Amino acid sequence: MASKLDCVVIGYNEIPFGRYESFLRKYGENSEAYRDLKFSFVDLGERKLDYVGLMNHVDSLARGDGSETYKSGDIPNLAAAYLTTFLRRKGLQTEYINLFQYEQERLIDLLAEDPLCVAITTTFYVVNLPVNEMVEFIRRHNSKVKIVVGGPLISNHHRNSRGEEFATAVEDIGADIYVVEGQGELTLSQVVTCLKNRGDLGAVPNLVYFENGKLRRTKVVTENNSLDENVIDWGGFPDQDLGATIQTRTARSCAFKCSFCNYPTRAGALTLASLDTIEKELDSMQRLGNVTNAVFIDDTFNVPFPRFKEICRMMIRKKYNLNWFSYFRCSNSDEEAIDLMARSGCKGVFLGVESGSPTILTNMNKSATVEKYTKGIEWLRQYGILTFASMITGFPGETDVTVQESIDFIRETKPDYYRSQMWYCEPGTPIQNRREEFRIQGEGFVWNHSTMDSLDAMDHIDRMFLTIKESLWLPQWSFDFWIIPYLIGKGLSLAQFKEFMTEAHNLLTLEIASLPEDQKRSRQRKHLENMVAGAKSWPQSSAVAPQPLEAQHAISA
Repeated sequence: MASKLDCVVIGYNEIPFGRYESFLRKYGENSEAYRDLKFSFVDLGERKLDYVGLMNHVDSLARGDGSETYKSGDIPNLAAAYLTTFLRRKGLQTEYINLFQYEQERLIDLLAEDPLCVAITTTFYVVNLPVNEMVEFIRRHNSKVKIVVGGPLISNHHRNSRGEEFATAVEDIGADIYVVEGQGELTLSQVVTCLKNRGDLGAVPNLVYFENGKLRRTKVVTENNSLDENVIDWGGFPDQDLGATIQTRTARSCAFKCSFCNYPTRAGALTLASLDTIEKELDSMQRLGNVTNAVFIDDTFNVPFPRFKEICRMMIRKKYNLNWFSYFRCSNSDEEAIDLMARSGCKGVFLGVESGSPTILTNMNKSATVEKYTKGIEWLRQYGILTFASMITGFPGETDVTVQESIDFIRETKPDYYRSQMWYCEPGTPIQNRREEFRIQGEGFVWNHSTMDSLDAMDHIDRMFLTIKESLWLPQWSFDFWIIPYLIGKGLSLAQFKEFMTEAHNLLTLEIASLPEDQKRSRQRKHLENMVAGAKSWPQSSAVAPQPLEAQHAISA
């Protein structure tokens, strides 16, 4: 007889784009938040489509049916897979839901088994909306199950809220138990065990929950979970289709203290997995037989630098049949490392450049120089590794001059793809300690400081987008850099991806340039026709084997 289900972990809920667009439009189409979103969709008149929606639209027209081949986030959610593995090692029967929007029938079946709790991760959320939807759904299908919510959304609410604001924020979510801890997996296992033994939640550390109408906070005990002892065995999910692309991590936290980022504060000191552990996990991916892409989500995969070279050498020695992608710091590299990357299977990197201005890089505490960025991108191109440069516009100290330096940097270095986002004035980040110095006022999407305000920053991003012709824009909503290994795993080539992105860039230009409606629709039809023609060569089924990438970068460059 099968053991009773103890916990269901839910990985990711991407609110349908139409609903999210309507949510942000309430703030006004000229608001910073909505203008930021406009860089991630095209308006075809009858409907607005994010880039995944656009891909499905042209693919459907090319094939003459209405099916959706591509899904945002359709790779194993690392937080959910990790938590499931962790709980199972504690002897707790656990299953996970990867994509809430696409796996609701399976979730209903699991809720019918009366698990003790459902755990919701919040890695990618900055508002409660996606969690609200899941909580309401769970309540409809099982009113008794306990709902546990943890992760960055809860930690940010707890750190940034004042007075009764935190109680209001979690009450709005509507769950039963909240984990407030930078890691939280050990606390979650203790919650499930407590529920299983009908114990006292008050004895479990790092919790917040309502009791008799009042918010109760249990004692704080900092977690320090070993990455070596909790490596994921990807063979442990035989009943789930993991697909061709899998995410992993070899470290927790970040060695740097960039002044716009609070991740090191939340995650604690940099913690590293051993080389043996990394090899063991990659071995488990390889044994699956159909995994062709590994995505390393470490904030700085190439730090510590000697360790990074050893990881590359290990992958070369093991002859893994894997393409890999990662975050990468050009400022901490040399040509030998990039040669090792290429030989070990690296096909693309996310470069957190942030700015092409030495002044702004200093203000950001980036520990990087424009010269090192420039040389790094040159080496990466030389060795056939795709580059995506992520930029921030509007950081304290930003001026017309420093924005132009960033524009010039992109035009001169020509990364394959780039994007600039408006600086998000987030409480709890190190730059907040300099609010008086920079005369910072406001927070979130709406702010001003001594040299710029948030609306000016959005104007500069408009100008940047319309000026730069040497690199293609890669949107954030539902797409981002990590869509590339996913699509490669679905059988697209880098050349096909670039062809699609070129026409998508042209469509987005029509939105940002604000052309007259008749001109816009006429040009849209032309670009859509080009996209549909290109899509006719895309794989006709997700079962199509992905193409080898050995020569693709040269073809797509």
